[in-house]
Amino acid sequence: MEAINPRRLQPAVLARLLNSVGQGEVINERQLRRHRNRAGYTIGDARTVDLFRYAAWLTLEYFKPKEDPLSYDEVKRRQSERNADLVRAAQDIGELPAVVNPERRAAAEASFRVFCETYFPDVFYFAWSPDHLRVVEKIERAVRTGGLFAMAMPRGSGKTVLCQTAVVWAALTGATPFVCLIAASAERAKDLLENIMVWLETNPLLGEDFPEVCYPIRCLERITNRQKGQKHQGEPTRIEWTSDKIVLPTIAGSRASGVVISCSGMKGSDIRGQNNARPDGRVVRPQLVLVDDPQTTESAWSPSQSERREAILAGDVLGMAGPGKKIAGLMACTVIRPDDMADRMLDREKHPEWQGERTKMVYAFPSNEKLWARYTELRSDSLRNDGDGAEATEFYRENREAMDVGAVVAWPERFNEDELSAIQHAMNLKHDRGESAFFAEYQNEPVVEAQGEEMLSADEIACKVNGYQRGEVPLGASHLTMFIDVQQKALFWMAVAWEESFTGHIVDYGTWPEQKRAYFTLADVRATIARAVPGAGLEGQIFAALERLTAERLSATWRREDGAEMRIDRCLIDANWGQSTDVVYQFCRQSPFAAVLLPSHGKYVGASSIPFSEYKKKRGDRVGLHWRIPNTIGKRQVRHALIDTNYWKTFVHARLGVAMGDPGCLSLFGHDEETHRLLADHLTAEYRVRTLAHERTVDEWKLRATRPDNHWLDGLVGCAVAASIQGVSLAGVEGRMPSRPRLRLSQLQRGRV
Repeated sequence: MEAINPRRLQPAVLARLLNSVGQGEVINERQLRRHRNRAGYTIGDARTVDLFRYAAWLTLEYFKPKEDPLSYDEVKRRQSERNADLVRAAQDIGELPAVVNPERRAAAEASFRVFCETYFPDVFYFAWSPDHLRVVEKIERAVRTGGLFAMAMPRGSGKTVLCQTAVVWAALTGATPFVCLIAASAERAKDLLENIMVWLETNPLLGEDFPEVCYPIRCLERITNRQKGQKHQGEPTRIEWTSDKIVLPTIAGSRASGVVISCSGMKGSDIRGQNNARPDGRVVRPQLVLVDDPQTTESAWSPSQSERREAILAGDVLGMAGPGKKIAGLMACTVIRPDDMADRMLDREKHPEWQGERTKMVYAFPSNEKLWARYTELRSDSLRNDGDGAEATEFYRENREAMDVGAVVAWPERFNEDELSAIQHAMNLKHDRGESAFFAEYQNEPVVEAQGEEMLSADEIACKVNGYQRGEVPLGASHLTMFIDVQQKALFWMAVAWEESFTGHIVDYGTWPEQKRAYFTLADVRATIARAVPGAGLEGQIFAALERLTAERLSATWRREDGAEMRIDRCLIDANWGQSTDVVYQFCRQSPFAAVLLPSHGKYVGASSIPFSEYKKKRGDRVGLHWRIPNTIGKRQVRHALIDTNYWKTFVHARLGVAMGDPGCLSLFGHDEETHRLLADHLTAEYRVRTLAHERTVDEWKLRATRPDNHWLDGLVGCAVAASIQGVSLAGVEGRMPSRPRLRLSQLQRGRV
């Protein structure tokens, strides 16, 4: 047995030694650890225990006089006192840190622009545009001297963050005792206020230069219970920190003491009655209001909602300061549609008090439209084939000097990393968002829209039955055309017989696979391509579906009224869907019906687009009535048709509007109008909007808000274009419904109507 030194025992050894005297377990390591902590170094060092000293200490502890145990009430009282001491210690935030850079703070207080650049360099990292500087100047004027200013700015121009920083600047400088931030909805307003709260809590430079505001806020640590009890040098700060209202801390000598920042949506009950009682007994009301995008898309399209919001702004908002007092304010907005709330508030004739001003993304568009048309084609082809548009960007790089001629943009620094200039960025937005949305949201010049009353309703179209049996070709027809609209779940097809006068007869239509229901939507089809072609990938499924459908329809004979047999002489297949484009081209190359088949691409040719008639015809190109078949050289090796869909949708609707029996009439097979109820809904799934641009009036077709299926409308358009390709023409008729001039909002405002 190894010798043991009783004056230097390891704790574990000491515990085993004491437990080995025959009295059972008299001590464990946990108890020994507590004894060592209580006795300190009197019974050993940091690693060992002196047995003799430990025994002496235990003896003294044993004979020490015992204190009377405390009663429950006394224990509770002492604990309450300790807790109160801790609370009092936590409530008082102590001395405030000193201002780190007084010169920097003074410069920022004197200029809103300097304030933005100094404390928010990560937000305002682009150079200011002239439009931004005017907005900054108007914000500063509204804060310092009052007045009302309305400014329409393009989407993404930073008007929201400018409003938010203006709130912070006005509050920190004590320029106003009460500032209110108003947005389209209460939820949106709270989101805006939340950003302001985060800035005050986390912005390091604000914390350095405005410690009398930021330090008490940061001491809260977002713990709600700390607000009421917070003190500075024994005096309550009276800070409030909620989702819809901030009251800055009351600190002696601080210009921001007790400044209120509230937020509200465009609802009268939320706006009315806002006030705050100050320690000196005064009751303050909002003196400055910053309105950020006060309307939603829904409210903009509702005249009643627009009028109500206009009334709230003119009544409740301007009355927030109280009886006999004026309120200062700035409204940053975007015009969504003509005569919406923003449009009316910007009109100096209707609301001169707001001194409205509109800014644009583009003040002058490039003059070389042909180069930009080529750019758009390259970009669309790239994106359609899962590219990133790099080919178009390279084309712009090579021709930039010529393509930029005539262009004037408001903010030259505004463009994405994969773009070369603000001009390219604007033209991309114009193409991607659509002309109507672009002119409204980025130009603040929405186009006056009017839906043609002469368009037939679904009921009227369903009634245009001609009495022929399904699949029967009328006597005068000389051409049969077909169109296939490719969708992932099913193929929608249509066959139309045409007379030389462009009188048309829809002889058959349907889906592949065939649906066994009279009424269905693409979203809820039960018989799908995937079920009909199991085990294949998406491309293989589409290829097989096209094979089976064309085998059924293109090999079939169609009997004319006089007994003559006819076949489909031209079939177009939609190749616009990116995932199916290559499949369609491959199928058209390999199909036994290759001589009849032609891939097609629908093109959105709007009022500001270059019409097909102005494209330079190259050798080998076929050009017809708003369609083109370019001479194709390259990997696809299949010619394809490009279709001006806006023109041809107007064309077929005009044919539907022609009376039965007149030349150019378009009718449906059968006797029962209920047969074509689903078809009629497809044909009326879109509406036309008359648009004027570049001295051209064009019908631009838009899908209705409910986003119904429109696949047989595309099918009818494709059949009509196929007939035109085969030589059918309309004599003496333009092929358009009578047009009424469609004017830009600016023209109306200048009194040119």
